[in-house]
Amino acid sequence: MLYHPDKHRDPELKRQAEQLFNLVHQAYEVLSDPQSRAIYDVYGKRGLEVEGWEVVERKRTPAEIREEYERLQREREERRLQQRTNPKGTISVGIDATDLFDRYEEDYEEISGSDGGGAGGLPHIEINKMHISQSIEAPLTTSDTAILSGSLSTHNGNGGGNINLALRRVTSAKGWGEVEFGAGDTHGPLFGLKIFRNLTPRCFTTAHCGMQFSSRGIRPALTTMLARHLDKNTMGYLQWRWGTQSSMNTSIVRDTKSSHFTFAVQLGIPHTFIMMSYQYKFQDDDQTKIKGSVKSGFFGTVVEYGAETKISRHSVLGATVSVGVPQGVSLKIKLNRASQTYFFPIHLTDQLLPSAVFYATVGPLVFYLAIQRLVIRPYVRAQQEQELEKQRESSASDIAKKKQEAEAAVMLMQESVRRIIEAEESRMGLIILNAWYGKFVTDNSRKHERARVIDVTVPLQCLVKDSKLILTEASKAGLPGFYDPCVGEEKSLKMLYQFRGVMHQVLCGDTEALRIPKQSHRIDNDS
Repeated sequence: MLYHPDKHRDPELKRQAEQLFNLVHQAYEVLSDPQSRAIYDVYGKRGLEVEGWEVVERKRTPAEIREEYERLQREREERRLQQRTNPKGTISVGIDATDLFDRYEEDYEEISGSDGGGAGGLPHIEINKMHISQSIEAPLTTSDTAILSGSLSTHNGNGGGNINLALRRVTSAKGWGEVEFGAGDTHGPLFGLKIFRNLTPRCFTTAHCGMQFSSRGIRPALTTMLARHLDKNTMGYLQWRWGTQSSMNTSIVRDTKSSHFTFAVQLGIPHTFIMMSYQYKFQDDDQTKIKGSVKSGFFGTVVEYGAETKISRHSVLGATVSVGVPQGVSLKIKLNRASQTYFFPIHLTDQLLPSAVFYATVGPLVFYLAIQRLVIRPYVRAQQEQELEKQRESSASDIAKKKQEAEAAVMLMQESVRRIIEAEESRMGLIILNAWYGKFVTDNSRKHERARVIDVTVPLQCLVKDSKLILTEASKAGLPGFYDPCVGEEKSLKMLYQFRGVMHQVLCGDTEALRIPKQSHRIDNDS
């Protein structure tokens, strides 16, 4: 009724009313059609934009429409799946830095008079091993997948590589099977078979058998694992391995939202050990985790502790210090970038030197904090600014259009708002004195940023009914007379109003529900 063209005599107001009335008419066409309304109720405007609804039978229930939408989405994903691979890779570079700590004074005394390589020379740091592996997946059908993988390894100048081809078929909702063929330059052909099967809703098993052909004959191997859900967050595993290194392993893994705990015992030849690890997950934006573990067996005892954190949208950086007997002290740095892993184990010393433990612990922490402050944060902030600037440029025309529509709506609201104010004043009701919507800058450290807000006093007063203003949990940019003045940034609604002769103020988030005269802060007369 407010936007109907016949309600306005002024030609300019009539033209603006026609434009806004067309938007109302479009909404009416969607909501008055049960089919379109059901789609909109479930998926919003994006659901109406999905292709394929024109061939769907009309007068369906919302549940049927949801199923149809999911079917259309699955078909779209399947088309994309045919053209997509899933690359995974690992690069590991082992570094020998023992010369930093394992330099003996007697050696220096012996060569103190020599000219080359004596005391005071630079420590010798070298790369003593490397490993590179890569795999890709090629979906053949909805149930068949081909996996091609390869790896290269070298240690002190000696190494080799292999390439594998695996064909996986999902036989049912309860299991799948995989056949593997491989070959390498240091070992002969490889044939393997792997099976996964859900025994019950809470229990599953895997079995992997393989045969390695070499000049020494055929080396068979068999590995089976039985896993069971002990409760909602706890899994129990029982694994038996037979072959060149036979063993029996039992482990319990408990994974919750805030922690991860593992306890394992293995009896085998040559490795027999007991291991326990704990990881604490911080509930922050960086997904920071701290972890510690202890492992003891016939080979000795190893204690590890470390942390990992998210440094960008697709990157996670972690560092772990390993202290053991007789392994010594090592620092392991790992970077996960999407599906790629970069691993750098640095061997510092063969002995338990306190100085090596101290520098392995403090050094990465200081280096990370410096890089975080000097490189990562400025880079991320610059990226965010660039994305916001691109978003502003791409939506500039849309913002201008929305602004024009909002200004036209405000002009059409003037007469209605005048009547509402008169009615509210007569009964000491709710009167909006001032209201702003957008981005407010209150932090002194962000004074260089420019606040972007719009005056929404008239639109909010127009929404007052019976001395009440109720806003639901939705973006306020969609309210009549509103528009988004800062696309992609956090927005708030700030309001100063009078109710029963007393002034109040309120500040709420963009999608926060608001009910006035509740959730407000009274302003004393002195202020």
